[in-house]
Amino acid sequence: MTDRGTQDVGTTDTQEPRRRWSIVGPGIVVAATGVGAGDLVATLVAGSEYGYTLLWAVVLGVVVKVALAEATGRWHLATGSTIFAGWRSLGPWTTVYFVVYVVIWGFVYGATAMTSSALPLAAMFGGSIPAWGIPCGLLGLVLVWFGSYRFFEKIMTVLVGVMFVVVVGLAILVVPDVPAMLAGLLPTLPTGSGIYTLGLVGGVGGTVTMAAYGYWVNAKGWRDSSWMRVMRLDNRVAYITTGIFVAAMLVVGAELLYTANIALVESDRGLLDLDAILAQRFGPVIATLFLVGFFATSFSSLLGVWQGVSLLVTDFVRTRREAVATTPEELAAAGQLSDDAHRSTPYRAYLLWLTFPPMALLFLGRPFALVVAYGALGAFFMPFLAVTLLWLLGGRRTPREWRNGWLSTTLLIGSALLFFGLCASELVDLFG
Repeated sequence: MTDRGTQDVGTTDTQEPRRRWSIVGPGIVVAATGVGAGDLVATLVAGSEYGYTLLWAVVLGVVVKVALAEATGRWHLATGSTIFAGWRSLGPWTTVYFVVYVVIWGFVYGATAMTSSALPLAAMFGGSIPAWGIPCGLLGLVLVWFGSYRFFEKIMTVLVGVMFVVVVGLAILVVPDVPAMLAGLLPTLPTGSGIYTLGLVGGVGGTVTMAAYGYWVNAKGWRDSSWMRVMRLDNRVAYITTGIFVAAMLVVGAELLYTANIALVESDRGLLDLDAILAQRFGPVIATLFLVGFFATSFSSLLGVWQGVSLLVTDFVRTRREAVATTPEELAAAGQLSDDAHRSTPYRAYLLWLTFPPMALLFLGRPFALVVAYGALGAFFMPFLAVTLLWLLGGRRTPREWRNGWLSTTLLIGSALLFFGLCASELVDLFG
């Protein structure tokens, strides 16, 4: 039995466009955007608490994210439309949620991204968080405002290369315990590890920008189902790379912190604690290289959100001006974003929203009500994405040959259940 949702159906080598393509593309952009400093800390803490025991959760996270990103890309290529046109076809509730989400989430995330990017720079060169955070935000604005997708992808690829080499190199430096790593691939749940396990599975490159994957696929020039095989390879390579990166952080936590019984602060600043530990054990050069990798991880997330979520907002505005499409033919007629979407007024207006208003939070701190709203809205997004992909790709809106098969349906249902669990956990933390 084959699964139409995850196998190459109706695509042959002769149908595939005869031009050179690269496996490093939209997948590496979306995967890198989803791994930020907070994910690094969560992985380090999991390693420091449980050693290698939860390594299997990293592998499961790769599988889940491959399924979600593949479904997003498949929707764009199979229908010739965008995820927002699909969401709108499900009813007005989807767009109401999105409007509230991007306004509040974008405001708080802008400050979070600038702070996270500023921390390693302040540690290396001195100065305050606002003194480095504001230039980071402005640099992100300039790069995304004036740069094409091709330019953006190249920058992201360089940042991914830096963070991958630094973190994997650090994991090799601390000398991993290979037998313990292999044992960690067997699913076990130590007492009290439930929240860490959900966080590891959910933290392998997963944020709102997963919904932007289809837009980056289109920007790459992959615009119909003949590119399905290329998209799937791109997606798998990207998330396997990200999984290795996250696993390397778990190794560092297990070898450097777990064995020495050292606890980290459970926030982005916990990475500065690790910097001090590295300086003490390996010297200032290794500690500085780690801070460079820390910056690459944080700034790649900033750039990805600045570019990807702005594309989502642009498409939201575009689809609001058009009739609701519900059939494959109507969705195909609705089309995709134009190549010059990054020059549009909605795109640039949201870029400004992400950049300038959040700067105030760098000085004022984060008001409690905003933090609660940010956390609650963010918790709901991934289950929202999983459920709507199940709906869109399981019915008449998608051409029959590209609908979910048994494997993709199973993985998307599993993803939805997983993220509902994460959602419940985050809401308990916020309101408990």
